[in-house]
Amino acid sequence: MVHAVRFSNGNSDVLYPNFSQDLGTSVELAFQVPDPEDEQISEHEFQSQVDTAWQVCDRFDLQTDIWRGRILRAVRDREKRGGSEHGMGFLNWLKDREISKTQAYSLIELANSADSLLEDGILDSSDVNHFSKRAFVATAQAAPEVQQMVSDRLKENNANPRVTQREVRQLVDEWTAVTSDLLPIEIKEKAADSTIPARYLTPLVREMEKLPESHQTALRAEVAENPDVDTVKQVTAEARYLAKYLNAAAQVQTLSQASLDLESALEEALRIGCLNSTAELVSQAAQLEQLIAKLYTTWKRLNTLSERVYLDSGASTPHLRSLLSHLTPLTNETLEVNLGEADSSFSRLIRLKVLTDEAEIGGDRQ
Repeated sequence: MVHAVRFSNGNSDVLYPNFSQDLGTSVELAFQVPDPEDEQISEHEFQSQVDTAWQVCDRFDLQTDIWRGRILRAVRDREKRGGSEHGMGFLNWLKDREISKTQAYSLIELANSADSLLEDGILDSSDVNHFSKRAFVATAQAAPEVQQMVSDRLKENNANPRVTQREVRQLVDEWTAVTSDLLPIEIKEKAADSTIPARYLTPLVREMEKLPESHQTALRAEVAENPDVDTVKQVTAEARYLAKYLNAAAQVQTLSQASLDLESALEEALRIGCLNSTAELVSQAAQLEQLIAKLYTTWKRLNTLSERVYLDSGASTPHLRSLLSHLTPLTNETLEVNLGEADSSFSRLIRLKVLTDEAEIGGDRQ
């Protein structure tokens, strides 16, 4: 027995009153998986049957996730319109079904993408069945022109209308190679005659988009001077390291002094060929500053809690006082921690002293 589900205008009207009761008996995904020990099946036939079964699962998964996204969107929007008094609240609803917030919004985004493609007329509802899940997500994230190209290719291939993620990526790469202003004409010509595969150009464009115009101009000139695959790969790597350097340098407070010329340091790193190491150096410095800030706030919190427990305890709680005593190496101004097993030759005692402009709490408690 098939029950109707109607979808229109971005909202789902489920005409299925007995869905929860009928799901176990009326809805079933079943197909024959070939026996791996059957020697009468040729390798080609075995792979064909397995591939067909996989496609069924993939498309079923896509349809299911789209509908899950629509359901989640309805639950979320219900709370937005009327407040949590209409139900348990969206987050509690997710918790009861063991769905993370990230997963939920990923499914809602998928549903929104599907509805947008359908409402804009780029795809028909039946076209969704011809996509793998990853291919559909890639299409939804692509530029409108690429989405139209996917739709046109789907309609042209009537014999075996199947859209794969690889095909969508290829179309994205080709569109990027043709349209991006960050690529010089020399590279576009090479891409047009397939001398340089378009798949190498999309990563270059994505990395260059993260950079200031001055760096984009320099890299574009470098590629124009030597329009070949090796240069494209090299410049892509340079653009990645440049973006990493500039992003990390902006986060490191130690490098914010007026006497430091970050651009000149960058130029020198480029000149001597150590841009990668320099970018990693600055990135590690940014991480270390963040760790120091986190260490300090955690140490302060530990001292506050330790002081509170110390004041609340007394002679009647000797074990609790013993706990505080054992935590002293972490609450003093000089923190001590052993790295590695105590009996190991690789064991090291690390001491860190916390010094600030104000007097800190901490110290040995007897």
